[in-house]
Amino acid sequence: MEIKVLGTGCPGCVALFKTVEEAVAQLKLDAKVTKVNDMEEIMAYNIMSLPAIVIDEKVVSVGRKLNLQQVKDLLQ
Repeated sequence: MEIKVLGTGCPGCVALFKTVEEAVAQLKLDAKVTKVNDMEEIMAYNIMSLPAIVIDEKVVSVGRKLNLQQVKDLLQ
């Protein structure tokens, strides 16, 4: 599983990245979590709000700072 957190480095984006890492650890998933802050790469996903979560190249959340349980629900 490949998970990308798209964001420009704002506090909400940083917090979401940490939450995703924590959820992956708690669920013991075999997943690669990366933070994408390059605007050209972010724009390739055709989204208008940040932060966003992409799982296996599918956008699953846009413009929301999800809590730990919400992220776990997306990953399961």
